[in-house]
Amino acid sequence: MNKKRLVTLLYFICHVTLVGYAQHFKAGAALRNITPNPLLPVSGGIGTPKKTVEKNGDLFVRALVIQKGDTKVAIVNVDNLGWPAALGNKSRALIKGIKPENVLIGATHTHSGPDAYGFPNEKGESFADMKYLDDCVKKIADAVNEASGKLEDASLKIAVGEAKGKIAYNYYADQLYDPRCGIIQAIASSGANKGKAIATLVNYAIHPEVIGSGRGILSPDLCGPLYDRIEAKGGGVALFMNGAQGGMVTADNRRENREEANNWEECKRIGELLADEALRIVDGAALQENPSLFCASRQIEFPVDSEIMRFILKNSPIKNKMSGENRVATQLNLLNIGTAQILTVPGEALPNIGYYVKRKMNTKQPFLFGLTNDAFGYMLAKVDFNSFKRYEYVSRTSLGEMTGEIYMEQALKLIAESPRPD
Repeated sequence: MNKKRLVTLLYFICHVTLVGYAQHFKAGAALRNITPNPLLPVSGGIGTPKKTVEKNGDLFVRALVIQKGDTKVAIVNVDNLGWPAALGNKSRALIKGIKPENVLIGATHTHSGPDAYGFPNEKGESFADMKYLDDCVKKIADAVNEASGKLEDASLKIAVGEAKGKIAYNYYADQLYDPRCGIIQAIASSGANKGKAIATLVNYAIHPEVIGSGRGILSPDLCGPLYDRIEAKGGGVALFMNGAQGGMVTADNRRENREEANNWEECKRIGELLADEALRIVDGAALQENPSLFCASRQIEFPVDSEIMRFILKNSPIKNKMSGENRVATQLNLLNIGTAQILTVPGEALPNIGYYVKRKMNTKQPFLFGLTNDAFGYMLAKVDFNSFKRYEYVSRTSLGEMTGEIYMEQALKLIAESPRPD
């Protein structure tokens, strides 16, 4: 072989090697504590936040950053009732090296965290602590930037299965909820941490409201023990992304005497059980080496027909993006991660909407990230909206009759326009 051919061959080998390395799937994770000190009042929904005198567990933001080639995505969970896009966009502006539309920020929906909506009272007054919220905004960006700086070669284990045991039920209709639990676990595939979990993400539909907002306790609720259990068992940084838990999929803390357990011990029982079930479900999953990654986003709009929601959007100091008179705009994301497909939901979709959208997704491993990118209240199908007495509350705290219909239409369009996962 002459010198020229040898140089050409060596260049080709080096080029292929470098391109292959650059295209390898990578993951990194980080977290920040966002427990207010001193403690702040907590919010469980519309109304004035309730004073707190103690805390059970700490509040966190937790970030998982994944990358394949030029595609880089951040998935963040915040221990809060909801996290409006107006706050999320402030963090996106501080995040380096990731497209803003590729940063997914979801709330766990604990009912024992500080007010992030800025709910106004009848006089239009809000009691949200803006200094605290600004601090959370910075800590979200810090966690994502740290996770991005810790990226390492990774493989994935992905599984979806039924979580067994007394975890959740539907308060309105006992069995009308989705018992499936989705898990994405990133595992280091090279280096000193080879074989160790980088992060474990759990996707499950449930209201973390064991403690609630009226007991003077600030808490991550059942999500705190879930994090602790997964991390103690070597699962890396634990994340929890809620699902279609609207109307009213809640924690199954029922006792035989028709009362409810609403203390930290019950949070531990449910959180640890869900963590154990998640680890059981993912344990036998095949290792996906160098999985693919795809991220798409689109802006969608909803009319705001509800008078109470119009009042909140107009008078809250957290200004949401309006796209016209009584219309709001938000972001919808679709992710393909290995064999999984993920859709975001900008509110609390009812279980029938969740089941329908999952059935239409191009995978046997569908994930729905509820309360992600926005938190616009309940999302009902139009046939359910104000149709019977049981749904009076969820209809009143929805944007309107067409919210669920518009979401389903846009979600299905995005599915049809996107490639299938692996």
